[in-house]
Amino acid sequence: MLTIKNTSVSRGLDLGNRRSVLPRFGTLPMYLVLYLTIPFALAGGSHASAQQSPIVRLSSKQRATCLRVLREGMEGDEFWPSIHAVEGLIEAGEAATVVPWLRRKLAQETDDQRRCGLARELVRAGHRSATRVLLEILGDSKSNGRTHAAESLYKVAEIGDGRVLRQLLTDASDPPRQIMAAAALARWGHPDAFRLLRQRLANPQSQRQLQLAAWVLARVGDRSDIRALRKAIPEAKEPLVRSYIEHALARLGDPDGQALLRKNLEDSDGAIRTYAATFAGEVRDPRAVSRLLAMLEDDVVDARIRAAHSLLQMASPPPTGNAPIVRDVFPPTEEAPRWSEGSVAYRRDGTLLYATTQFLGSASDFATARLVARTSPDLGQHWDPLRVLQENTGRQNVMSVSLVYLGEPLDPETPLALFYLVKNSPSDLNVFMRVSKDDGRTFGESRRVTSGPGYFVMNNDRVVRLTSGRLLVPTAWTSDVGRVNHFTIRVWYSDDNGRSWQESPSRLDYAKRGAMEPGIVELEDGSLLMIVRTQLGHIAVSRSRDRGMTWSKLEASTVVSPESPATIGRIPSTGDLVLVWNNRFQAGQGHGGKRTPLVAAISGDGGRTWSKPRPLETAGDRTFAYTSVAFAKGRILLTYYVRDEATGRIGSRYRSVPIGWLYASGR
Repeated sequence: MLTIKNTSVSRGLDLGNRRSVLPRFGTLPMYLVLYLTIPFALAGGSHASAQQSPIVRLSSKQRATCLRVLREGMEGDEFWPSIHAVEGLIEAGEAATVVPWLRRKLAQETDDQRRCGLARELVRAGHRSATRVLLEILGDSKSNGRTHAAESLYKVAEIGDGRVLRQLLTDASDPPRQIMAAAALARWGHPDAFRLLRQRLANPQSQRQLQLAAWVLARVGDRSDIRALRKAIPEAKEPLVRSYIEHALARLGDPDGQALLRKNLEDSDGAIRTYAATFAGEVRDPRAVSRLLAMLEDDVVDARIRAAHSLLQMASPPPTGNAPIVRDVFPPTEEAPRWSEGSVAYRRDGTLLYATTQFLGSASDFATARLVARTSPDLGQHWDPLRVLQENTGRQNVMSVSLVYLGEPLDPETPLALFYLVKNSPSDLNVFMRVSKDDGRTFGESRRVTSGPGYFVMNNDRVVRLTSGRLLVPTAWTSDVGRVNHFTIRVWYSDDNGRSWQESPSRLDYAKRGAMEPGIVELEDGSLLMIVRTQLGHIAVSRSRDRGMTWSKLEASTVVSPESPATIGRIPSTGDLVLVWNNRFQAGQGHGGKRTPLVAAISGDGGRTWSKPRPLETAGDRTFAYTSVAFAKGRILLTYYVRDEATGRIGSRYRSVPIGWLYASGR
């Protein structure tokens, strides 16, 4: 029995190759460049539009048949169909059963193209450390698997720091590889990647380029691409290439394309049937279900596998796609009226660890407080129960957490560090750290970072690890916040992963209350930019060219701001900077005006100029500040406090949006 239920959500993703059924172009096998699979649903295309997506209800027998087809496919003799079967099993919730198989095969495999397929599915199964295999192959100029590595990174929405992919985006010597690099970067919102893909569709230099461009735009494009895809149909000189364009149209919601996809499910060409079955699960057209069920007995093994996968897709809730994810993860209560100053770590198992400060009994900076955390298995849609990371060891509180990996985040041996403040009095506040060897599940002994008397303020999410390995802890210091309340910047650094700390000889001062709440980002050229809160209606900046040892004199930036902290980060896909802050100043008002709206802007020139701000929060009866910034699956992950101006209570909010949203108003 099969029933269909309608629901409103947005997108999914997929494509695939069949070595056993695809023709060759020249001497290059099609699977080298045409093997794509379904990325995690939340990675969605950068410009997807919402649409009505039905849920198919399979009978228990039909579901069992689909799983049987996939399990048999995994154990089959053909490598790539077996990888496609693994993909379907992972998406069907069978990851635990296929991981041992993948690890065994990867340990035995020597061909880089196949290693990409195996490593990719390990990443899809929640073992992000396998991304290192893809990045190593991508960076090896002698490897035969670089195109596979780029498209595999695209499929699982991982790009490392993005540098090698950006290089390949500008390298036209290998068009398929360039298009796959563009696909990976487009998943992460890179405007130039979209331009290249659309140029290849409009002016293809070969049938293969046309095929690939249509294939990728089906997943990262939007309905505005439908017209160009229709215009490209006459350029398709081969039925298989034409089918790719038709399936892209279907994927983007074109009714004619969907009708053609259903027709292609019955094509005599096994490759066309297979690709139609691949896309059918993403299109979620219930009119294709009967044919997909029949294809569970197709004589082409990959067609059977893709039909089974698509049926299971259609029987699952549709993916979230590009919709913002907003959750009040730590809402205030009478007992705990303030939760603020958080940080997020994207862990190697694909989960998020969101740590923040829980103030008890009062919302004052000097109230009793401890550090707590929740984890999310799905990029912030749902959150596990609260647990305590750090009990209060100060005479007043502990607060302001930073989570930082002490090495390559994807390396299983890399520890995760927890930095925080221990407050004893208005003249005694210091930075401490603890280290976790199990990715934030437990933490070791505490170590003191700052030294000497006084009150060292370090905001949440402020500790930076440079590409050189140096750790930087930026603080604003005063001898006594109650009596003096004038701050100077003091930066601490460690070159041995926090075992010992030294202070930079530079101390930075500014007018009125001084230089407050600094944040640091490393630029593409290795230099550093520091942003500083001031009372003068703008953010002040300083720069360093010696890894934070010395700093230039603070100068006013062009960024308007009240006396409120800002957060700065670097976008992995583009290398551009992103700034999150309150972009208005009202002279004469406390703190220079309310901390609203909260906005974001990008800079492509190292923070000298900024794009038009994009609003994140605009409510007039709430204020928003003390942000954190992280990146995952082509999305920017933000946390910040939300203060109810009527009650004074403060909660901690999580917001995730596609990186492409930052670029929607132009660079």
